[in-house]
Order: sequence, then structure tokens, then C-alpha cells
Amino acid sequence: MTDTATKRIRTKVLDVTYEETGPAQGDPVILLHGFPYDPRCYDDVAARVAAAGYRVIVPYLRGYGPTRFLSPDTLRSGQQGALGQDLLELLDALDLPQAVVAGYDWGGRAACIVSALWPERVKGLVTCCGYNIQNIAAAVNPVAPEQEHRYWYQYYFHTERGRAGLSANRADYCRLLWQLWSPDWDFDDTVYAASAASFDNIDFVDVVIQSYRHRYGYAAGDPAYDDIERRLASQPQITVPVISIHGESDGVHPVTESLPHAGRFSGAYERRTLPGIGHNVPQEAPEAFADAVLSLAGAGTSG
Repeated sequence: MTDTATKRIRTKVLDVTYEETGPAQGDPVILLHGFPYDPRCYDDVAARVAAAGYRVIVPYLRGYGPTRFLSPDTLRSGQQGALGQDLLELLDALDLPQAVVAGYDWGGRAACIVSALWPERVKGLVTCCGYNIQNIAAAVNPVAPEQEHRYWYQYYFHTERGRAGLSANRADYCRLLWQLWSPDWDFDDTVYAASAASFDNIDFVDVVIQSYRHRYGYAAGDPAYDDIERRLASQPQITVPVISIHGESDGVHPVTESLPHAGRFSGAYERRTLPGIGHNVPQEAPEAFADAVLSLAGAGTSG
């Protein structure tokens, strides 16, 4: 079994806690969790990838676990530009010229953003549910009713009642989302509790609420990320090699949703679908996720 070390490093705005597995001299792989999850979703994936000789780094995103903001004056933003910049600054702080980046949900968004805007830093991208860069200008346009109802939690977070509800009942709300988004995943109390501890971060609620309001234009962003947001508004192409994974039982993003995304990827591209797998792909299907990472990293199959 490969040992995992918990480490900390400072970027421009964060004191980032991350977990590192595998040989220090190995080629780097960054694994990024989503909302509402944490690095526990990658335990099995990290072990498999590290066993193949790679240095695996799994950070706690802003607002999660022991990661903290350096200044009380920094806006507790969860906007996409902030997530992308956090990943870029993590690569810089760790002195990594290039890495394979992989993620889903918020983490997939960060990985897609760095892949699109700084492709020289990315050897390959594993993204769940396809192209995760938000089109904020189009966010006010309604979608089909069967999809609108899946976004109930986002609309709830647009209200002060939603902020109060998340703050008072975060563990229950997040567990409900796990159940709705991964209906075929039979996780138990112990598995959930291991991740739910990360939602007690002092900034969790503020970061989550700002994220879901900003993406619809209902909250201002941090001016520090205005330039990134302007670049993302053009919905930039992703030119690095990509494997897109979509669970066929995903309860928030139907498997057909990522089909049109192929046009957003102009480099080598492969789409893989996984029967019986929901939104939390790495924790539900660690072998398939690790196989995708290793395919792009150059190690072939995980066996």
C-alpha cells in the first residue's frame, strides 16, 4: 500500500492543504474534487495511479477541509475564475511546469479552465461530464423542465433562506445531493462522514453561495479574476488531450448532456460512459477513473 502524506503550501491567496501519494520524482497528476465532496473521493484512484509510479496530488479546494484564505479581506468567492486561478497557482507553488489534471464538478471546471487558458501546463485532461466551463451570459436562459428541476439546489442557494438552510443543515443537504446525484451508489454513514467533515470549514457556506449566485449573474465576482472571466466568456477551445467520462446514472447531468461537447475539444478526444455510475465518478468507479488518468499520463491501463 502506498503511503499518503498531508502537506501545506501557500499560493497568493490560500494556505492550501493537499494530500500527496507516490514517489516525489514521479510525473505529477493533480486530482480535483467537486461540490459537495473532498479528497476522500480519490483515495482508491490515488493509490492506483501512485502505484504506477506517479506523484499524485489531491488538494482541498477553497472552502473545504483545512484549506484557508490568507486574508480576512479576500472575497470568499467560488466563481469559476477563482477555481481556475487556484489550480494555476498551485502548479506554480509546487514548481510543476506541467501535469495531468483530472476532476469533476468544481474540480473538473478548474481543470478545464487551466487546460483551455494555459494548455502548456497540462499534459492531459480527465473531465467528468465534458466541457465544464460555464457560459454565464447564457445562464439566464431556461432549459427543459426535466433539467430545471435537477437544479433546485442552485435556485435555493440564490435565496437567503438557502444560505441559512445550508449553514444550519449542511451535512443533511450535502448527503441528500450525494443520494440524488448517485442513485445507484450504496455508500454508508462512515464513507459520508469521512467527507462531511470537510464541509465544516469556516468559509464553506460563503464560497458555495457565492459560486451558485455568480454563475447566474446574481452576485458580483472578485475583481481579481475579471480578466480570467472575460477570457472564459468566449467559451475557449481545449486543445490538450482529453478523456471525458460520464456516469450513465448521473442525477444532475444526464449522460446525453455531454454529447454535444465534443466540438469544444480540438485535440485528441475520447468520451467514455459508465453504466450504473453517478456524479461522483472517482469514488464510484475508481478503476475506470484511474485508467483514464494513466492513459493520458502514458502508463496505459491500470490493469
